[in-house]
This record gives sequence, structure tokens and C-alpha cells, in this order.
Amino acid sequence: MRRKESARRASGALEAEVLAVLWGAAVPLSPTEVQARLEDDLAYTTVVTILTRLHDKGVATREKHGRSYRYHAVDDEAGLAARKMTKVLDSEPDRGSVLARFVTQLSESDEATLRALLRRDTHDTGGSR
Repeated sequence: MRRKESARRASGALEAEVLAVLWGAAVPLSPTEVQARLEDDLAYTTVVTILTRLHDKGVATREKHGRSYRYHAVDDEAGLAARKMTKVLDSEPDRGSVLARFVTQLSESDEATLRALLRRDTHDTGGSR
């Protein structure tokens, strides 16, 4: 069942829906193609606005196709989450303290995953970053 466009959504929900469509596509999509793949009945102009915002944020790329654009997600979900984390770190004056606090709050399994990733990265780069 489709939801009416006027229903209120959480902040960023429309962007997340559009990103999900882009992630599921093997090729860049036009706004019309994105609109057709969305579960909601969104106006074409709304879809174009969301795609433009995603492009302006650096989350989607676009390429000229005739008189319009075709859009593609820059990263997958994990890549987008990593970008958000980096953005937060970049905005903090004491990056080391933020990282230290983050690490102390990890679950045991997340800490083990992080340690394994760091060991792998150290071996892959010959011990330097």
C-alpha cells in the first residue's frame, strides 16, 4: 500500500528511500526511474530535489544525459556510514579523545572486529599507514 506524499516522515527518510533505490540499481538512474521504483507516490519535482540534495552532499554522482541527469550512489550503506563517522571526527577539535571514547564504548564483538581489521590493515600495508 502506498503512502500519501503529505504524510510526515522522519528527517532524512526521503533521502534514505531514494538512496536505497540508487543502491539497488546496477546503472545510474534518471529521476523518472527513481520515482517509478519508490514505494511512495512522490512528485517528480520532489524526487529531483532529493537527488539534487544527495548530489550536493557528495553522496550521489550525476552525469548529464540529454537535458537531464542520471544519478548513482557514491558509496554503499557501509561507505555512507563511514563517511558520516569521518565527518563527525573532522568536526571535533580533539579527534583522539573522541576516538578513545568511541573505542571504550564498543561491544566485545565490535572491539574484536576492529582489532582484526587493524591487524589486517597493518599486514597489508607493511606496518605503516
